[in-house]
Amino acid sequence: MKGLLVLTALFVAVFAAQNTHIGKHFNGLICVWETGPLCWFVDLTCHSSPMSQLDVWMETTDLPTSVDIRVPFTSLQTVKAFLETEDIEYFIMIKDLQVMLDEEKEQMLSSARATAPRTSDDYDYSNYHTIADIYAFQDMLVAENPNLVSKIVIGQSYQGRPLNVLKFSTGGTNKPGIWLDTGIHSREWVTQASGTWFAKKIVTDYGRDAALTAILDKMDIFLEIVTNPDGYYYTHTSNRMWRKTRKPNPGSSCIGTDPNRNWDAGFGGPGASDSPCSETYRGPKAHSESEVKSIVDFVKSHGNLQAFVSIHSYSQMLLYPYGYTRTPCKDESELHNLARKAITDLASLYGTSYRYGSIINTIYQASGGTIDWTYNQGIKYSYTFELRDTGRYGFILPANQILPTAKETWLALMAIMEHTKDNTN
Repeated sequence: MKGLLVLTALFVAVFAAQNTHIGKHFNGLICVWETGPLCWFVDLTCHSSPMSQLDVWMETTDLPTSVDIRVPFTSLQTVKAFLETEDIEYFIMIKDLQVMLDEEKEQMLSSARATAPRTSDDYDYSNYHTIADIYAFQDMLVAENPNLVSKIVIGQSYQGRPLNVLKFSTGGTNKPGIWLDTGIHSREWVTQASGTWFAKKIVTDYGRDAALTAILDKMDIFLEIVTNPDGYYYTHTSNRMWRKTRKPNPGSSCIGTDPNRNWDAGFGGPGASDSPCSETYRGPKAHSESEVKSIVDFVKSHGNLQAFVSIHSYSQMLLYPYGYTRTPCKDESELHNLARKAITDLASLYGTSYRYGSIINTIYQASGGTIDWTYNQGIKYSYTFELRDTGRYGFILPANQILPTAKETWLALMAIMEHTKDNTN
């Protein structure tokens, strides 16, 4: 055998009318040829076949390889037959995904029954919130801190929702900037929740924390908390597992584009799908999605962004370019050393272990990704986070992990932002 691989498959029966997800989560060790059954299995999820309905939650390229896959009921027998034919062993991790979703929904409802926050101090940062709650929080934070925070609307989503960006600035013109975004994949709820906590942390620490104060005295910070608002709304109202945008695809009944495959950086290459039904559908052309094009326009019009950090979940990784090519980026050594410093700082709080490296060598090949494009625009400190966890809960991370996740991630963000400040003229 050429490689030891780990396969995690999430067997889920999906009933479209109710959008329920009932099934089992399997995880196991397998020995296969490095370019054999597992690669074939995952590749089929990107093409027209019975496997194309599979939803790959997470995969990595290093050994042992881990692949988490959600399987619709209609594909269940095909997948089971494949596992049996290839002699793949597995064990159950999550017996019923719907139970987890029901618990998450009940906790949100309990939080919603509480008195609506009158100030940002009253906002419940330890629970997940709707898009309306987050929009209201943003307006509240701006109203409370008019000399530090403003709201910029950089565009509209396909369905007409504002693409809000919070600007944290101590004044001045043409200052270098740092960009942070969360929630570009709508089902990654811990990212939007963490983004809300980051916003409050910035206004709380400015003038109190010397390091953050020094950053903001020299640079502006831009934070887009709900980067994919249509998708995020849909995860709350129709399908918790929704990943993509909500723009229809002409000629197909399948909706949406993966906004992290839609950038003009190796667009259409390996690691992105040309099938509108795929979770990694690249879109008809680069920057076809207004959610992506609005950021592209902002980056180009600003002209002086020095760092760009896009925050995802899950798998506990800190990644830098490239994802679409194995050619190392010219600043790889510096980005690698900074990533090591950042995850060391992150681990100092709770001991959470992160891996780090280039996208293609650490997680998988992916074309059309956000930070590959920003790096090619000259933004040296371009990073992607994959927050907690490593698969026990996946996208359904319990709300009691929001604050620990946000707090440890902030330490890594501070390492990146401080380094950016110290290396910006």
